[in-house]
Amino acid sequence: MTDRIPDGAVLLLGGRSEVGTEVAGRLAPGRDVILAARRPEYLDEQITLLRDAGATGVFPIAFDADRTDEHAAFLAEVADRFGRIGVAVVAFGILGDQARAEEDPQHAVQIAQTDYVAQVSILLGLSKLLRAQEPREGRRGAIVAFSSVAGVRVRKANFVYGSTKAGLDGFVQGFADSLHGSGVQVLLARPGFIVGAMTRDLMASGVAPAPFSRTAPQVAEATVRALRRGRRAVWIPGVLRPLYAGLRFVPQALWRRMPR
Repeated sequence: MTDRIPDGAVLLLGGRSEVGTEVAGRLAPGRDVILAARRPEYLDEQITLLRDAGATGVFPIAFDADRTDEHAAFLAEVADRFGRIGVAVVAFGILGDQARAEEDPQHAVQIAQTDYVAQVSILLGLSKLLRAQEPREGRRGAIVAFSSVAGVRVRKANFVYGSTKAGLDGFVQGFADSLHGSGVQVLLARPGFIVGAMTRDLMASGVAPAPFSRTAPQVAEATVRALRRGRRAVWIPGVLRPLYAGLRFVPQALWRRMPR
């Protein structure tokens, strides 16, 4: 299998993300890893994991995704301090509370801000940063963005979160096309239900994991495999691709009755 991962450090935006940390761990051997998080002082567990995975250095750095006006300065600091970025993994996000969002529009706006607006801002900033890097073997860098099958056809049970993923999915498709031929690879990951910290409270409330659920290590393994192969998109697991192709044609009267 050809390794298509560009040279340079790994930048993880969302340093406490389970999936993001697992992805960074698989990319870490022989590379520096930059962990960007709102509270970088609480990343001891992630730092240890990445050092054990073989990172040459692990560097926590402050990053508030919602402060989009600071994204450009943040990326300039990253470039100045750490030099070449090989892979940028955009893994921050919130699930939010659907019931609360329906009663409190500000909570819905917060979900949209973090899961869509902030992602659009940082992805565009990353494209400028990577395009400015000198190509090596025709590559300038790679970006990994996480959508979700929740955005393929949005359900009433989580329509606020799902709508942000629908928007992000469409954005990244066009974003990747705009970078075609630039030397910047974009991988769009579409996982299904992930059993982990982000869904722990949801499952504690009595919601059972959806069919074909995966853990963070399983999602990361599939993501890095797709990245190494130079793929543009990956469904996790792959069975969800034909499944959701069929679900697009379910009549709306039936779709609105779908459980979570």
